[in-house]
Amino acid sequence: MAISDADFSVYLEELCEFLRIPSVSTDPKCASSVREAAEWVKSALKRAGFSRVERLETDGFPVVYAEWLEKPDRPTVLFYGHYDVQPPEPLHLWQSPAFEPVVRDGQLVARGVSDDKGQIFCHFKALERLFRKTGELPVNIKILIEGEEEIGSPSLAKFIESHRELLSADLLVVSDTPMFARNQPSVCTSLRGLVYFQIDVRTANSDLHSGQHGGAVPNAIQVLVEILSQLKDEKGRILIPGFYDDVIDYGLDQLNFDEAAYQDALGCTGLVGEEGYTALERRWYRPTLDINGIQGGYTGEGAKTVITCEAFAKLSCRLVANQDPLKVAKQVEAYLNSLAPAYASVTVQNLTAGHEAGAVRVDSDDVGVQAALKALESVWGVKPVLQGEGGSIPVLTTFQKLLGLSPVLMGLNLPEDKIHAPNEQFSLVNFKKGILVAETFYQAI
Repeated sequence: MAISDADFSVYLEELCEFLRIPSVSTDPKCASSVREAAEWVKSALKRAGFSRVERLETDGFPVVYAEWLEKPDRPTVLFYGHYDVQPPEPLHLWQSPAFEPVVRDGQLVARGVSDDKGQIFCHFKALERLFRKTGELPVNIKILIEGEEEIGSPSLAKFIESHRELLSADLLVVSDTPMFARNQPSVCTSLRGLVYFQIDVRTANSDLHSGQHGGAVPNAIQVLVEILSQLKDEKGRILIPGFYDDVIDYGLDQLNFDEAAYQDALGCTGLVGEEGYTALERRWYRPTLDINGIQGGYTGEGAKTVITCEAFAKLSCRLVANQDPLKVAKQVEAYLNSLAPAYASVTVQNLTAGHEAGAVRVDSDDVGVQAALKALESVWGVKPVLQGEGGSIPVLTTFQKLLGLSPVLMGLNLPEDKIHAPNEQFSLVNFKKGILVAETFYQAI
């Protein structure tokens, strides 16, 4: 079961090859690289031992599908992941180029190494090792790897709808979440949903001289910040009417979590959030509304005295079980529009329209969850815990609705791995053990 140093060196170089492909799905300039990554995945699965491997087109970037179905008396596992990555910006904060992977202090550093290339690669190598040992797999396997997860999987729902029979399975497995802590493996049983908005404010047909017009003409930035200031009260509660109507209480968190250490690790001088809940509960089990970006006026060097005519902000809501993303989107849009003063034009756009993400909850008694717990304990030698996760994987609710599959969320990376941020990393220890966990999991199923 152990991985030799020679084999691990080969695995590491193969993963680095994958990481050098800048498969940023949101950037049109990277479109050819995204397709290159799909081809790389196809080749990797062929090398692993799958005889049927296909690149299938969607309305957007292609998916890669592979299968091995030689055990009619055994369950069929569908493994899902993604080969696209987040943009690397801001580039100046990277200690080394984002798409030139390096090993530093026991970490492999590169964009996409934890989210999600490194994690899916652990499964590829685990299955390859099983093929090489016995010439077969312990269960039937289907693999679906997409290239649009980081932009909300806009093409995948339609693909799943039209390929239900191809993707039918007994179990869905996903490795795209973190472990609870270093040396503390876990299985995730809840994810939050997501809706995302842009609010645009315009107050005049051009920027104006602040000396000639100041005091008479409305400033778009001022209007915008006044609207944004009315999103929450002083206790962190979201003020959108009806926002909490369908929220259910997940129950108190029982995990041993050091809030002070968490605060220090992030370089924060204090934690904030909805009153009456712990930091973990606010991160995992409560809905949120955050301002993700704001822009307007002059931001260059020196001074430019203008009254800004336009400004915009981007906002997101993380949602919990029982909240309907479409309903919440309408509530947010209605509230923001209600705050618009008569002297400004305010436009609210739901940027997730048509592919809003619902929250996901998984029964901890599910056979897949139990197999994951068994595999994690076998490899790590530590009893795993059950945890929530504040992020979103938009397509999982589609798998639930169309295929009747709840996910086994078996995360292999660490919370401090800086996904979506500069210097994203994946521990070499977790990389090696991740391969062994995946290998053990398929045997346990």
